[in-house]
Amino acid sequence: MPVQIGARSHSFSDPTGLLSDCHRRIEMFLGTLERVASVIDRHLTEDTRPALESALRYFREAAPKHTADEEESLFPRLRLVHLSCVEAAIERLDLLELDHVLAGSLHAEVEALGQRCLATGSLESTDAEAFRKAIATLVAIYKQHINVEDNFVFPLAARLLSSTDKAAIADEMAARRG
Repeated sequence: MPVQIGARSHSFSDPTGLLSDCHRRIEMFLGTLERVASVIDRHLTEDTRPALESALRYFREAAPKHTADEEESLFPRLRLVHLSCVEAAIERLDLLELDHVLAGSLHAEVEALGQRCLATGSLESTDAEAFRKAIATLVAIYKQHINVEDNFVFPLAARLLSSTDKAAIADEMAARRG
């Protein structure tokens, strides 16, 4: 992954910051998939092949850990905070989890089409259009999803969760990554 000059990187001691950092990687790899989608009906080049491989690997291996970080570690703890200011966030958690399900099915489609492209060098027009449509839908889902989490859910969690909860979330995140 390229180094971004001036980019802030968080550690496990700041789990919501680390989750937000993951969002930047998701956006980067979605951008990669958008660029590949624009040429996927033509022969993959020495630039597009590794880009596609890298993006598919990220969404196959790393992104599910991010989803688990949210659904198994962060969201359950937020649901246990019984303050009126958290109620609106809790209502959004169900929608965020639905986004994860929708994105998961789209990622499975992108993975299958991407692997087909890697095997053959390009996609036929019908498959290329399906790939482009899946990527466009993913971009739309993630744009809204990331906005809600980065600007509403994560700041609320950072402010309201106890240091014990944050440490437990961090430990769980680290364990998922071995």
